[in-house]
Amino acid sequence: MSNIIKLLPDSVANQIAAGEVIQRPASAVKELLENAVDAGASSVELVVKDAGKTLIQVIDDGCGMSAFDARMSFERHATSKISKAEDLFSIKTMGFRGEALASIAAIAQVEMKTRLHDEELGTCLKIEGSKLVREEPCQCKPGTNIMVKNLFFNVPARRNFLKSNNVEIRHIIEEFTRVALANPDISFTMLHNGKPVFNLQKSSFKARIVNIFGKTYDKKLLPVEQKTELITVSGFIGKPEFSKKTRGEQYFFVNGRFIKHAYLHHAVENAFAELLPADTYPSYFLKIEIDPADIDINIHPTKTEVNFKDGRYVYAVVQSAVKQSIGKHSLTPTLDFDVDPAIDELFQSVPGKEVKQPEIKTNPDYNPFKNTSSHGPEKHTRGDGGDWQKLYENQENREMPAVIPSDEEKMSFAEQNKFFQVHNKYIVTNVRSGLMVIDQKKAHERILFEKFLNELKNKKPVSQQQLFPVTLQFSPSDAEILRSLKDELTALGFTFEKMGNNGFVFQGLPDNVSASEVEGLLETIVENHKKEASNLGINKNIILARSLASRLSVKYGKKLSPEEMEGLFNGLFACEMPETALDGSKTLTILKISDIEELLK
Repeated sequence: MSNIIKLLPDSVANQIAAGEVIQRPASAVKELLENAVDAGASSVELVVKDAGKTLIQVIDDGCGMSAFDARMSFERHATSKISKAEDLFSIKTMGFRGEALASIAAIAQVEMKTRLHDEELGTCLKIEGSKLVREEPCQCKPGTNIMVKNLFFNVPARRNFLKSNNVEIRHIIEEFTRVALANPDISFTMLHNGKPVFNLQKSSFKARIVNIFGKTYDKKLLPVEQKTELITVSGFIGKPEFSKKTRGEQYFFVNGRFIKHAYLHHAVENAFAELLPADTYPSYFLKIEIDPADIDINIHPTKTEVNFKDGRYVYAVVQSAVKQSIGKHSLTPTLDFDVDPAIDELFQSVPGKEVKQPEIKTNPDYNPFKNTSSHGPEKHTRGDGGDWQKLYENQENREMPAVIPSDEEKMSFAEQNKFFQVHNKYIVTNVRSGLMVIDQKKAHERILFEKFLNELKNKKPVSQQQLFPVTLQFSPSDAEILRSLKDELTALGFTFEKMGNNGFVFQGLPDNVSASEVEGLLETIVENHKKEASNLGINKNIILARSLASRLSVKYGKKLSPEEMEGLFNGLFACEMPETALDGSKTLTILKISDIEELLK
């Protein structure tokens, strides 16, 4: 029997490693930006073409590399960050695995120019699919300039799995935002297809947040500061009244590294307990400084997940820090009781002065069993026909109608009211086989969903122009989603123009959308787009129609007039699928006469 196990060629091994580290253009952007930060750069420029599919270029003024280091940086497991296993528990840099450049070079055409600050000439390297094509001295600025062209050019299957340019650029913006937020002492710029996206100068942490997410955040943020012997938590949280329908602005940074941590997220949410409206999420930008020996950042190839040695302690400190910030700014509800003067006197007593005990005043002549008393309660006697019995009878009769309607009046009432509501949640009407019960919210969602879907298909919007245009600001990634949905939103009746990098001015709205609810509605659309856009087979029209229908439908607890109930009934049975709700459940059911009779046995 022949041997079948063999070593993989380096080119194949590099492509496999690239699959773990470089999943899309945004992954390459993240690694290159972090390398620039590790190089001690004070200025970093990102240039992107075709959402990173054609070009990703990062230019920094960091320390640069010698010719030998430049060549070694593209070898697998080559790094300047660690030299022995123990170093994994004292890492203070962004990269340390030694796989980023090797992985990128395995699936792209890479050209790098780099120069040390005290050298006259730099080095130019050109690598394609892990193969060194050219290496020569060159004239270049101090620092490093690396260009990644035609990502996945030699792995066409991977390239075919990339999403649209709108989706990919949104991921790149998110990675850029994370690195820029973590390093406010570095200036960052970003260009996409020759157009500026960001121009961020060195600033404070709060100023960096405001520069990225918009000027409105200057008034939305509360400072957070908590320091213990083992950990320091600092940063900002959003005021509860500015909570959003999207999860976008939620950032944890541990020792300058962005992380995702569901456990710590729960700590923040708990601190905001009972302060947030339903279905909204808090915003936070929190930095955690901790001894590197107390965390493990080597549990995921992209290094966005960490393990804490004492997770519960970190949880408690984060929760306490957020609660303290909320308490300092009087965001939690308080109760103000009137203080008895005698009690107040106790707290204000002077040392050496005899404290006067509070007195209780009583009436020694009061007899609660006596029928009449000037100090007692009103007359209440027990016994047949006594006052208590009359009081009880009056209480029972209080809810009885003054006049019992006649049979003719009952018939007239039934004819005028074909529908009635149960607990302001269900609509009930009489049908031939029994009683039909309709869920008012699910039914209205079905009606609106088909209406909006039809508008998107026919592109004949009904828009109401606003006397005072509505101006809204969104996060960079959310703004990119709205830009990608402009044609569909226009078909629904939204008319708007871009204002600045991430702002929009809405001059017209759909006929059933008010100016006060447009922000929440658009946040719902963005959040649903994030959740469902990755699902194959679900197009943008369905996501949009479902988002609008869910947000604008009549809610439980809403009292409907007879005309509104009849209109909802007629609208439901004009739908193509009247019996099916958007979540797949039923919009209605029929209680048959036989079922009712069985229940009443």
